[in-house]
Amino acid sequence: MLIHPWDAAEDAEWREWLSGHDFGQLIAGGAGRDLPVVTPAHFAFDGDRTVVTHLARPNPIWPLLEEHPRALLTVVDDYTYIRADWNTTADPAFGVPTSYYATVQLEGDVRLVDEPAAKAALLEKQLRHFEPDGARAPVSAAPESPDRRLLPGIRGIEFTITGVRAKFKFGGNKTAEDRERIGARLQDRGGRLDEEASARLRRRG
Repeated sequence: MLIHPWDAAEDAEWREWLSGHDFGQLIAGGAGRDLPVVTPAHFAFDGDRTVVTHLARPNPIWPLLEEHPRALLTVVDDYTYIRADWNTTADPAFGVPTSYYATVQLEGDVRLVDEPAAKAALLEKQLRHFEPDGARAPVSAAPESPDRRLLPGIRGIEFTITGVRAKFKFGGNKTAEDRERIGARLQDRGGRLDEEASARLRRRG
């Protein structure tokens, strides 16, 4: 991924952003494969260097992670299209359109979690992230627990971050006046993620 200096996200910035996101794509490669396996997944990030998730046991990603326990987790959001006539102060007929977006790509070591009690603890972390006030009972691997028969159907993943590529492309090479003008256009258009992109544009100004 190309990251110009003006689009690079500082450590605190990407951590704050990622802490508000919990869905991405887990990507694993393997020897002798033309293409990697890409799996959408909800996850929980601890704000530091660990991500936990789980997937169904039939998922095709497992042989690749067993062969090479490394993966890439990528998250993209706050994306929007910037029209050609917005992206210029010259003749709008010859403006160049662009995209604004935030993305974080995490490289990591993968530990597969299959032991029932450890898997229950991992699921509990995810459950409390997504349902902090939920009525769901704590996940348990105890023999008498209803969860006991469900646990074999999934495998857990503990993902330890070893590298980060974070890009927040929001007109960092533009003047303050240009960014303010484009932000106002986004607010007026009011598309699906225009408000989020406008807020990030102004925050990085």
